Amino acid sequence: MTVRIEKKIVDQRVLKEENAANEAQAAEAQPLVMNEHIERPEFLLGTTYKIKPPVAEHAMYITINDILLNEDTDHESRQPYEVFINSKSMEHFQWVIALTRVISAVFRKGGDVTFLVEELRSVYDPNGGYFKKGGVFMPSLVAEIGAVIEKHLKAIG
Repeated sequence: MTVRIEKKIVDQRVLKEENAANEAQAAEAQPLVMNEHIERPEFLLGTTYKIKPPVAEHAMYITINDILLNEDTDHESRQPYEVFINSKSMEHFQWVIALTRVISAVFRKGGDVTFLVEELRSVYDPNGGYFKKGGVFMPSLVAEIGAVIEKHLKAIG
């Protein structure tokens, strides 16, 4: 693999084999934290949720894929990695694609993503919102997407 050096070289040192082994062990001991530099693995765990709001003609399917960090260690954690929203309805296509890309970027950034749920749930439809089955009021379709993400975050801990 080729590495491009962007800065001037200002120091050098030669690592002995035992020092290199110690540094490699120290690097392994650190838990892997979610960040935008983690490459997408070949396999992700996913969950799909169906929502059928009365304001939309067709159901929407929200798939949230999770990455498993630090597998088989004490620091193992499941973090959301990407989201896809699909529907037969082309009415909301542009903003749904934009929303999925932004949410996925926030997921990949890592850290506490619960603020995203609060932001989405605070979006209100100027037409007044709707009641879901069970009598739960949803102020907008975007708020219901936020509720699905909240449900998923609770499910994965």
